[in-house]
Amino acid sequence: MADCEFITSNGQKIPVVIVVRRGARNITLRPKMRPNFEIHITKPWLVTTKTALQFMEQKRKWLEQYFNNKTQRVHLQPGNTIKIFDRNVFLQHDPSRRANKYIETDAEHGTLIVGGGTDMFERRVRDYIRTEFITVARQMIKNVPQDLWPTRIVVRDTTTRWGSCSSTGTISFSWRLAFAPRDVMRYVVMHELAHRRYMDHSPAFWNFVGDLYGFGVERAKRWLKVNGGSLHQYF
Repeated sequence: MADCEFITSNGQKIPVVIVVRRGARNITLRPKMRPNFEIHITKPWLVTTKTALQFMEQKRKWLEQYFNNKTQRVHLQPGNTIKIFDRNVFLQHDPSRRANKYIETDAEHGTLIVGGGTDMFERRVRDYIRTEFITVARQMIKNVPQDLWPTRIVVRDTTTRWGSCSSTGTISFSWRLAFAPRDVMRYVVMHELAHRRYMDHSPAFWNFVGDLYGFGVERAKRWLKVNGGSLHQYF
């Protein structure tokens, strides 16, 4: 149940849910697009609601940009073509098949034959992308020094973070990076691997990200900032 509303400059009303967490140290904002637009605020027990709402207001520009960049959801069906990992993949349905099958035409084109019933079509496409994402991510990780390799890779479907690295060495990625240019996905991978050495965003960290990625790191970073919302158009 919403505690209040965030009203955008164009009059859109977005419900705000405030959660009190005793162990929290800071106020955090989490905008959501699914199933409905919402803003979740988590605050420490001793922080007042007024202070939490003032913090949200300070982030107004970011929040409005986030929701303004929302992408109309596209439902996939047989005959569609989607771009994943810089490949144009034609989606075909064969209900007689029990498993998906990918047929490569060339380096930039292929066909994904999706098995199962029609009601499972989108889910099976999504599962294929998630599985393929891990394979591609591991290929990218193999190109860095082994001491930076994660202890575990986790794939998630997040709305505000493309990746994260824990102190135990577990690295999480949003599988939606599969829809981004491959170099953009590689930027996020290198970003999180750099956290294996620097658990902060210090100048040393950013220099290390550039060393791991190479030429074009700022271009990849800028692409994600401008176009990240488009990665949520499916599913």
